Amino acid sequence: MTRTLSRQIPRITSQLRSIAMAATQTQTQTKREGNISDSFISLSGAAAPPLPPRFLELKKTLISGHEDHVVNSWNRLLAELKRENKSIIEKGPQIIPNLNFSDLDTDLAKFRKELEKRGVAVIRGVLPEDEARSFKDEIEEYVRQNPQTKAFPPDNPQVYELYWSAPQLRARAHPNLLRTQEALMKLWHKSDPESAISLSQPLSYADRLRIRQPGDATFALGPHVDGGSVERWELNGYGLGGVYNKIFEGSWEDYDPWDASTRVSAVMDNYNGLGACSMFRMFQGWLSMSTTKPFEGTLMVNPAVKLSTAYILLRPFFRPIKDVNQVSSDEYLAAENWEFAGSEMTSELQGASPGHGQELTTALHPHLDLDNTMVHVPPIKPGDYVVWHCDTIHAVDRVHQGSTDSSVMYIPVCPVTELNARYLVRQRNAFLNGTPGPDFPGGRGEADHVNRQTESSLRSYVTPEGLRAFGFEKLVPTTADTSGAKNVTSLANEILGF
Repeated sequence: MTRTLSRQIPRITSQLRSIAMAATQTQTQTKREGNISDSFISLSGAAAPPLPPRFLELKKTLISGHEDHVVNSWNRLLAELKRENKSIIEKGPQIIPNLNFSDLDTDLAKFRKELEKRGVAVIRGVLPEDEARSFKDEIEEYVRQNPQTKAFPPDNPQVYELYWSAPQLRARAHPNLLRTQEALMKLWHKSDPESAISLSQPLSYADRLRIRQPGDATFALGPHVDGGSVERWELNGYGLGGVYNKIFEGSWEDYDPWDASTRVSAVMDNYNGLGACSMFRMFQGWLSMSTTKPFEGTLMVNPAVKLSTAYILLRPFFRPIKDVNQVSSDEYLAAENWEFAGSEMTSELQGASPGHGQELTTALHPHLDLDNTMVHVPPIKPGDYVVWHCDTIHAVDRVHQGSTDSSVMYIPVCPVTELNARYLVRQRNAFLNGTPGPDFPGGRGEADHVNRQTESSLRSYVTPEGLRAFGFEKLVPTTADTSGAKNVTSLANEILGF
């Protein structure tokens, strides 16, 4: 029976892929108004309801026929995590690769292996420091002109529901940033050279911005992973591309976080969550508009993307024999104290709730040792660009202990795919209407804002490369593109109306 189920998964996945594509093509902006707190259970103050029984059946299906391999792989994973956690704790922020924009190609080659292992990097000086800092002043003036701007929390704003301010548009279209994004996409590869994805030019994704004030403790977003939550296990989610198949088969060592081919058809948002990302972001990232140090309202990451991903996905299949309050910490974490849940397995996917981001805690994910392995990014200046792999666990300081603002514009790295092109059409329409990006809480947004940007204003200061990224000019394939990349570029142009 188990082998029969394993044989059926590819056929089921193919059927689900067709359904998901059709749904994506017809999806429209129907989200209610809200803010960033709606994206996470911990910020919303709500309690996550238990997952329905279908998730238990899903878990059984995912590892059917591989149970013994999964158990053995879990034990290997715990041993490797213990070693890696020690290294992370010893090195702290120094473990994060630092690159210079002025030597980008050289530094990417130099730090490639470490960046692939860590899943995070700081690229110094992508924009001139004065220019990046001036963006923050412009944004604050835009907010003063438009006091109706929504933010979180409403009474003491730290994260603004702004997507179309002039500084955000100029930053996303800046030639240096586009150049950096192009270089970063090359860190990914295609196991299938003819995959329908182009890594030669980035597409723009409109996200929020943060101006976090000293002393703030409201934007205390703990360890989490974006890009969906339960979708990572669902056959009609990441399963559409078989992204994590190796992990569920019990060979996490063979899982490749940097294989773009498996991500092409993956669906990251099956529940139309407020802020749930439906566009494939190879890297999440932000451009700094301030000088910040550790503990000053900045980013924290778990710099072990492959190991942490494997652990998150396998954790729901195992349970402790003795509880944490019954034995010492070392005894609780020991592999001998953890067993395959088997007939006692539940539907729980620790920290995952439909329509919300995947959140992690020490209680739910004890072997990650998050209290000690979430390390700060090193000191940051305006114009520095921080990026992290889309599966990386990240968080923000619970309290901003600095004396000046911690300000960033969220700007991810997105390739050309069919799904991304379809999203770009909707995003382009949102810009023209002044409403929030399609993934985000709805409402009027900036439609009635004073000094709202228009297509004509955009064209007055954005280069052709930037206009292509925004979907306002025809995409141009490169001579180095594979036929798969050229074909999807042609399809994207058709979708965009060119």
